[in-house]
Amino acid sequence: MKRIQLKLIFWSITGLLMTSCAVPKVASMKEVDKLPDSVAADSATGRSEFSGIDLKGYFTDPHLLYLFEEVKKANPDFKIAQQRVEIANSFLKRSKTELLPSLEVGVQVSGDRYGKYTMEGVGNYDTNLSSNITEEQKINTSFTPNYWMGARSSWEIDAWGKLKNKKLSAQNKFLASTEGLKLLQTDLFTDIANLYYDLIALDKRLKIYRDNYNLQKRAFEIIKAQREVGKVTELAVQQFKAQNNNWLAEIEHIKVEIVTVKQAISTLTGVYGGDVQRGDTLLPTNFNILNSNINLDKIIHSRPDVISNYYYLKASHADARAARAAFYPKIDIGAGLGINSFSAETLFKPASLAGQILGGLIVPVFNKGQLQYKFKVAGIGQEIAFLNYQKSVTTAFNELQSILKQTQIFHKVLELKEEEVNYLDKGIEVSNDLYITGYANYFELINAQKSKLQAELDLLKFQHENTRNNVLLFKALAGKLQ
Repeated sequence: MKRIQLKLIFWSITGLLMTSCAVPKVASMKEVDKLPDSVAADSATGRSEFSGIDLKGYFTDPHLLYLFEEVKKANPDFKIAQQRVEIANSFLKRSKTELLPSLEVGVQVSGDRYGKYTMEGVGNYDTNLSSNITEEQKINTSFTPNYWMGARSSWEIDAWGKLKNKKLSAQNKFLASTEGLKLLQTDLFTDIANLYYDLIALDKRLKIYRDNYNLQKRAFEIIKAQREVGKVTELAVQQFKAQNNNWLAEIEHIKVEIVTVKQAISTLTGVYGGDVQRGDTLLPTNFNILNSNINLDKIIHSRPDVISNYYYLKASHADARAARAAFYPKIDIGAGLGINSFSAETLFKPASLAGQILGGLIVPVFNKGQLQYKFKVAGIGQEIAFLNYQKSVTTAFNELQSILKQTQIFHKVLELKEEEVNYLDKGIEVSNDLYITGYANYFELINAQKSKLQAELDLLKFQHENTRNNVLLFKALAGKLQ
């Protein structure tokens, strides 16, 4: 008997060793390319260290902050993302319970009628003839009932870490989904901020056209007076009328653009149209950021898109380890305890107490094709997750570097454009005086007005682009949402 037990133990160990030898290895987690230590808009020394930015400290316009809150409350995409986080959380909770034993409590009632020429039928008949049983122990041979009430439990022993790695994968996917929600929130905030500042830029553009139109009307009155005394022809009057109509058409077209932007804001905030309360100031250049040294590794790995991809990378490695653990034998233990009887009258007697303990070890032998397939898929998932992670880091670095350089360039452009507008403002006054005194013709007067208008529009264009650049800078610098 002992020799049989020893042989059984020997062959079990041999089987486990053979199984272990056939288990493939999980690839180690790759690291992204090393980033530079810091980055700044230029190479000046003596800079302070960048300490981070937050939403309400970066965007101070109360009307814009109100729109941010409306987006969180009503935007359908944000609500959908919140539900996806809840789904990921449910998967995580389920993975935690897989490590625990299952427990079932219940009642079962069944009945059998055995034929006379079956083993059970003959056995029951023969048992009833025995002198060793009491009347209560005799079996109804015409119809044999079976009553059971109790609890059963089973537990898969996680000896190889399969269930643990599944839980780790679910945990990292949940964390990735929460970072994905932050990323969506950041994207929605940058979208709503861009639309908000688009609206302010359109308001300013509308004002520029209206102000220049009013100035043009003054020059037009001078031209009409000159025509009355014969100093200019009807051609000059028609030229001014044409330019005035052109500007009036632009004013109406800007109104159409304002309506379109308002509609887009209403869609993002989840409301049915309505007016949009707004200020009149675009975002200025942020010199505090320009004059700071930025720790790239810290900032880039604080961005929700990068963090999310990192968690997905960790989840993919946990999936691969779980797929590897499936090659090892599965160990199950189970137990049952309850009352069991073929008679309702004896069911609740102490003698009806029954129990069961069992254990099992299942070695995968003929299904390794499936296991190899799942392991290969998990390995490919690791590579895809790493490539996404590396891509997000590369994108974050190039985006930040580009925006910082653009911000510095925009600052220089704006200084030059502001000077140009000031010069042309003075030129308008001079051209009107020169025309009245006869030292300039009406073409020079028209060109002066056009140049001033174009310069003001160009200045606004660069101010608007600089504002959009500063909005993107909030995301690039991993701005905190709270």
